[in-house]
Amino acid sequence: MRYLTADTAKKISKIGLGTWQFGSREWGYGQSYADAEAAAIVRRALELGVTLFDTAEVYGFGRSERILGRALGAELGSIFLATKILPVMPVAPVVEQRAVASAERLGARRLDLYQVHSPNPAVRDGTIMRGMRALQRVGLVGEVGVSNYSLKRWLAAQDALGSRVLSNQVRYNLVDRSADRELIPYAEAHDRIVIAYSPLAQGFLTGRYHEGNRPSNRVRAANPLFLPVNTERAAGLIATLQAIADAHDATPAQVALAWAIHSPAVVAIPGASSVEQLEHNVAAAEIDLTGEEYQTLSTAAERFHPVTGVPAVSALAKDRLARR
Repeated sequence: MRYLTADTAKKISKIGLGTWQFGSREWGYGQSYADAEAAAIVRRALELGVTLFDTAEVYGFGRSERILGRALGAELGSIFLATKILPVMPVAPVVEQRAVASAERLGARRLDLYQVHSPNPAVRDGTIMRGMRALQRVGLVGEVGVSNYSLKRWLAAQDALGSRVLSNQVRYNLVDRSADRELIPYAEAHDRIVIAYSPLAQGFLTGRYHEGNRPSNRVRAANPLFLPVNTERAAGLIATLQAIADAHDATPAQVALAWAIHSPAVVAIPGASSVEQLEHNVAAAEIDLTGEEYQTLSTAAERFHPVTGVPAVSALAKDRLARR
């Protein structure tokens, strides 16, 4: 495993573990996954040097936090624990109460990173950051983070907090590179972190899905990337991933992860449906892409133009009707 060089109290692994799927029925992994496999994944992650574990109060309506907390057990104090608040009522007393509730579900004395899950479009961050400051003062929260924020709003949140907002968790992968424009350059220049969620585009970049192998769970089925027209359009990108993977004796998914964490300011939090998948994800941290390979992948990604917007919504609706 490799780790960030950021100035934090605990080291942060370049590959972490995202736990949206823990206890969340929409992924369709079943009860046995929540009862046993999730804990086995966490144990193996610890053995392999993973320190960043990310969850949220809204994942499975608190079940993800409970499952993760039980699985970590005595290791809670040694890892970098991150969770999120959904800012429905982002006033300071509510923020404080919700942090306490998350800590109780996790069985943790301290939240190493407490993140705002998404920007509230109607309320600025002054009120929520007052709550965050109070949580830091009493020691329940170490670092404050945000998620799905623009650079402008990230900076505004930092001004409201009066100290650094360490991280911004955003979707970042070869088919969604918007963080390259402002967020990652800012993080690199100011000792901040971009946490890449969906670094494999929900499995799209593995190359597993195509017309003959359509996704079955609700999350992927609702994602227009997995429409047959888009898997066809991605053939060149997948072929490039495969060629570079062959050169490294790796898989396309591992190369896609290595691309995502290429910047020294970026960590990735892929989920895992099995211990084997977790092991493959972690191994990606050891892949050193050359500058030429990185640019080749970026160029292939630029050439991929998926169907999006209104045409994609229409195509999804037709696809659902056809599959009934």
